[in-house]
Amino acid sequence: MLGLLLAISGVAALYAGITVAQGNFHTVIEGELYRSATLSGTQLEAALTGLKVRTIVNLRGASPDQDWYREEARLASAHDVILINLPWSARRELSDAEVAEFMARLADAPRPILIHCRSGADRTGLAAALYLAAIKRADEETAESQLSLWFGHIALPVTPFYAMDETFERLEPSLGYLDS
Repeated sequence: MLGLLLAISGVAALYAGITVAQGNFHTVIEGELYRSATLSGTQLEAALTGLKVRTIVNLRGASPDQDWYREEARLASAHDVILINLPWSARRELSDAEVAEFMARLADAPRPILIHCRSGADRTGLAAALYLAAIKRADEETAESQLSLWFGHIALPVTPFYAMDETFERLEPSLGYLDS
């Protein structure tokens, strides 16, 4: 049984790794919300021009000493795109204040919005789930599906990124999900 569990875990990790390596770019709501890993300059340029992204939400926080961040900030400026930097950690639950700031910043942000973190799986999954739940009033299953293996998120209590699942579970009553 342990061998089977390890094999399944290995396949899941391989799938998640391949997904992240390819940019983990997904449409959440066509023309309104997209999610991804940190994109290369070429990938980000394509999203900004092709999808006409107007706001980027970087969940890694401002990192002016990093090449990826300088390129992202340069492209955002060149395309007159708003860049919102939120320093979330996937290894700890978000505070109510962090969630409130995210909601407030996205409420009036120009659409389409691109949300990303490093891998596009954990922090980005929670952000997309919160957007669907609080802003779009999606049903619980639809919102929570953003935190799934499909996007590279492994929702097991033994993983260091399970804090994203715990944050969503804690917030469910305030999001209107009373029967979970």
